[in-house]
Amino acid sequence: MNGKGGFPISRREFARRAAIVSAVSMVPTSALPARPSMEDPSFDQSSDAPSLSTESKAEAEARYQTILGVYGARFSDTQKSDLRRLCFAAQPSLDRLRAYPIENGDCPALYLKPLVEREKKSGPAAVPRAAGSATQKP
Repeated sequence: MNGKGGFPISRREFARRAAIVSAVSMVPTSALPARPSMEDPSFDQSSDAPSLSTESKAEAEARYQTILGVYGARFSDTQKSDLRRLCFAAQPSLDRLRAYPIENGDCPALYLKPLVEREKKSGPAAVPRAAGSATQKP
């Protein structure tokens, strides 16, 4: 890695670049949807999410402004427009999740129950280690 052919590259970086190139090469550009951007004059947020209520739109806008307030200097203009689009795109899922009725006494839907069967020890072979090691000579 040190020196013979150009610049050094780690195995991790090589694998990351190879994965990106293979993923990009598999998708034809005609299959990718065109994304509206904030710079596009035809971009209208209300046409992007017509099913949102005014409260949901206000919440999505507040989420966007909060993220910009904390991390705003780190984003470029295109990243900011994508962030705004993602904030509004996530809002219908949040609304459906909040609409699900739940009470304090409701049990969780899923339990973590391991499917491991353990052997049951029986008879004289089931002597605890501490008692067994005291009778043995070193």
